[in-house]
Amino acid sequence: MQAEKVKLAAIYVRVSTEDQAKEGFSLSAQLERLRSYCSARGWEVYREYVDDGYSGKTTARPAYRRMMEEIDSWDVLLVMKMDRIHRNMKNFMEMMELLRRKGKEFVSMTESLDTSTAMGRFVVDIIQRIAQLESEQIGERVFAGMEQKARTELEKLGDRHPYLGFAHPYGYDYSGGKLKVNEREAEYVRLIFREYLKGRTMEEICRMLNRMSVPTKKGGKWAKYTISRILKNPVYAGYIEWNGIIKKGLHEPIIDEETFTSVQKLLEARGGTPVRLSPGKQR
Repeated sequence: MQAEKVKLAAIYVRVSTEDQAKEGFSLSAQLERLRSYCSARGWEVYREYVDDGYSGKTTARPAYRRMMEEIDSWDVLLVMKMDRIHRNMKNFMEMMELLRRKGKEFVSMTESLDTSTAMGRFVVDIIQRIAQLESEQIGERVFAGMEQKARTELEKLGDRHPYLGFAHPYGYDYSGGKLKVNEREAEYVRLIFREYLKGRTMEEICRMLNRMSVPTKKGGKWAKYTISRILKNPVYAGYIEWNGIIKKGLHEPIIDEETFTSVQKLLEARGGTPVRLSPGKQR
């Protein structure tokens, strides 16, 4: 029988300035215990990576970076505790994803977390799901805060409101907190509405713009989805939309309301979902 290949372990130890005074966190104590663990598991130590005086909240640590650059040279990453390698969950999960792609194992000695076992992989999966949940909850709180701020601003301004989008649309530039018409792009916005009312389909308009070598906002090719978004965006008729609520805006419209409404009727006739210019009401 062929002998099993001896695993090469990358030992990582870290101690921050505030950890220095804590018993059991010294670098020498960590290294001694981790070397003994490798010996007990029959692993060979590839290299010891030591970050002295660095926080675990960042990846800007010289030894950590060197270790990850040498990832193809070792088989298993060994630490005393998970917080020795990362104190930031996002950074930890990004590291675990890289280890997974590279086929490397991760072992936290004192927490008995070993990804070479089914239980270890299960625990990491649970940690990843918790991290994802936390990220999504943060996103929801950020959006709720932005929505409340936007509604407060809307109330201050009465019936007419500023643009509150995340990215300024094609046909406009964003400067000084306001939308300003980009005349070059506005020409093509009017062309899109005009050609659609003439009977052209979104696919035909898309092909026409690409044949004319007209770039999109980001300099790419036109797609049906992009044309659809323009035709349904009330911003071109002088309105703004926030979380499904349409309000009159302060910016200059590129097309008149009659044209926009005519396009919505045609969209509906062709089986699409139109946008109603009804200030203060949900779409």
